[in-house]
Amino acid sequence: MGNTSVFSQKKTDATLVANDTLKSNDIDPLTPAKAAFYSAIVPGLGQAYNKKYWKIPIVYGAIGVSMYYYIDSSQKYHQYRDAYKRRLEGYTDDEFSYLDNDRLISAQKFYQRNKDFSALFVVGFYVLNIIDANVDAALKQFNINENLSVKPDVHLNDVTFKANVGLTLNYNF
Repeated sequence: MGNTSVFSQKKTDATLVANDTLKSNDIDPLTPAKAAFYSAIVPGLGQAYNKKYWKIPIVYGAIGVSMYYYIDSSQKYHQYRDAYKRRLEGYTDDEFSYLDNDRLISAQKFYQRNKDFSALFVVGFYVLNIIDANVDAALKQFNINENLSVKPDVHLNDVTFKANVGLTLNYNF
């Protein structure tokens, strides 16, 4: 095996050009923005752009479950509200005839609060989907190789024979 140089030189028209012979990873600064934009348009599309397909069911599961509880709480809120309005008009033939007015009011408050929390979770998971796509695309561009490593290390103290715990940072050239 001969010596491998990092740079090669070409001479063209009395100009010396140095070419990098190491493999360079091109960094596209717009990749995180594209991933975030795609996830903002269609949830999960940014994860597909990052080739993290296993995250797409998690995104749709989180947003879907939150949306289900929002719709369910909204329907139940309207049922209790309509029953209470009918009671105020003098009707007693609603589906909640076994509940008094105070219970109808507290049920309305309960389902209104659940509806609000569910809407907050839908928006939160949607935003988290966008942030995840952006951060994942940004982290994908970091140079990770074997030359840099952080390892836990335990040394025995020569005097006390107690363990000294620490981290070592190794960089190989």
